[in-house]
Amino acid sequence: MRWRPGATASACADAGRASLEVNMSIWRTLRAVLALPGVVTLAIPALIVARSGSVRVGWGLPHPWRLIPIAAGATAIGGGLLLVGATVRQFHRQGKGTLAPWDPPRHLVVEGVYRRVRNPMISGVICVLLGEGLLLGSRPLLAWCLAVGLLNAVYIPLVEEPGLLRRFGDEYRIYRQHVPRWIPRRRPWQPPWE
Repeated sequence: MRWRPGATASACADAGRASLEVNMSIWRTLRAVLALPGVVTLAIPALIVARSGSVRVGWGLPHPWRLIPIAAGATAIGGGLLLVGATVRQFHRQGKGTLAPWDPPRHLVVEGVYRRVRNPMISGVICVLLGEGLLLGSRPLLAWCLAVGLLNAVYIPLVEEPGLLRRFGDEYRIYRQHVPRWIPRRRPWQPPWE
């Protein structure tokens, strides 16, 4: 390999551009997470708790029974966060986008948990909300969890799925035929195009 004047500067510029793209991509993803699941699972529940004043960790049960809703809530929150984290990572890696409608994935995401269920992000959010309600012993938080679940049960088939069909065509149609909306498959689906 022969040295060329400016070759080092060009390599440094390329590395700088790549680093900037990674940082911008992380910022886009963080902004989407804070704006959507962050608001639904943190900001609104905080407002609900502040307004209702309804927090009874352990549901007022005597010890050791109070540990049951605490453990169930913590487990649901942990599982939900893992699910949300996995979906955000897949949107970033495979989809080259975010979970936000203003910056959607450029490619259909069918890797990881998306091979078992079509809406793991919402499932994760609902697990977090359920866990918050159980952990804090708050009926208003459980009502919020139910409202989010019902809203998405209507929104996803009526708005989101037709949009995905328009954007991804037959690829999404085939995916939708093989992967259930809410209840995960036992075995991960293998796309025919792989």
